[in-house]
Amino acid sequence: MADPVLQLADVNVYYGAVHALRGVSLRVDEGEVVTLIGGNGAGKTTTLATACGLLRPRSGTVTYRGRDLAGVPTHKLVAQGLVMAPEGRGIFPNLTVEENLMLGAYSRRDKAGVAADLRRGFELFPRLAERRKQRGGTLSGGEQQMLSIARALMARPRLLLLDEPSLGLAPLVTQAIFATIDRINKEGVTILLVEQNANMALRHSHRAYVIETGEIQFSGPSAELRTDPRVKAAYLGEG
Repeated sequence: MADPVLQLADVNVYYGAVHALRGVSLRVDEGEVVTLIGGNGAGKTTTLATACGLLRPRSGTVTYRGRDLAGVPTHKLVAQGLVMAPEGRGIFPNLTVEENLMLGAYSRRDKAGVAADLRRGFELFPRLAERRKQRGGTLSGGEQQMLSIARALMARPRLLLLDEPSLGLAPLVTQAIFATIDRINKEGVTILLVEQNANMALRHSHRAYVIETGEIQFSGPSAELRTDPRVKAAYLGEG
């Protein structure tokens, strides 16, 4: 088996005295969409923040393409293709859509490639093309989420971390966002997806991990977890 793109091995993370992640182990292989589902406060966002170097584990290892990430600053990881679209979107409200997108390419020097990726972002999200000169703060929630994902793509991710892309969005907008996630993956981007909408997450991923109170409880192919009685009862509103 080839080395995983991302691997967390027995990771323990603390916020002061609070033990937030308890021996978390997971892997993401090339070309996959892997989802991490769980309730509020389960440790999903902490896992993503640890995966991209924003949080340091007290013990355990995080490796990206076979390299231990201990001590590697987050901006260097972005340049190596590990990119996150954060929860809450994190856009700059006073900058235009186009300016927000160009910030996603701040570490790149290939002007022609950046211009091509800007065009690709507008093709993926035509609503953003219509609003390219509009300030980010005037966009709807769904448009801001599109902008957050498109900005992350401007960094040319090899591994894209998505934190709650459907949070607060209407069902039709959520469907459009997930259709785009499918397309991004088919175009060659590996994805680790954190999502409260467990049903959508399991329908649009290859494998899944279920986290509760900082511990991985179940894992397996997403199609199997969708039919697991424990997952159906706890996360899919069935059983």
